[in-house]
Amino acid sequence: MVEVSVKYTGDLHCDATHGPSQSKISTDAPSDNKGKGEAFSPTDLVATALATCMSTTMGIKAEDLGVNLRGMTVSVQKEMSKDGPRRIVGLPSEVHIPLAPDHPHRVVLEETALNCPVHKSLPPEIHRPTKFFWEG
Repeated sequence: MVEVSVKYTGDLHCDATHGPSQSKISTDAPSDNKGKGEAFSPTDLVATALATCMSTTMGIKAEDLGVNLRGMTVSVQKEMSKDGPRRIVGLPSEVHIPLAPDHPHRVVLEETALNCPVHKSLPPEIHRPTKFFWEG
């Protein structure tokens, strides 16, 4: 179990502290929802969690396979609902991998990304198409 503690600091800002490392991040409400957009919004962190989870799990699998993914990039676009209640409706992503398209571990690495814990934790109504670009 990991504890994250959050302090509301006013003006729609929060400071979150990761218990084990004491690392801190700050959030702000987005500019389209009464905030100033001065930091990640809570829903931005969901998109961030998806991108970093895919990257991390692919990195773990790549290390197990003796493959170097250094330089891989993942981008996620967060799409919010137009109707109420306000919610994330889409998290389309692109994964750019610095390996050849015919790499022998292509399928297992792509499956690893699509089965990361964050992917598995998101409800199915959040549309999350993932495109892989093998660019080596």
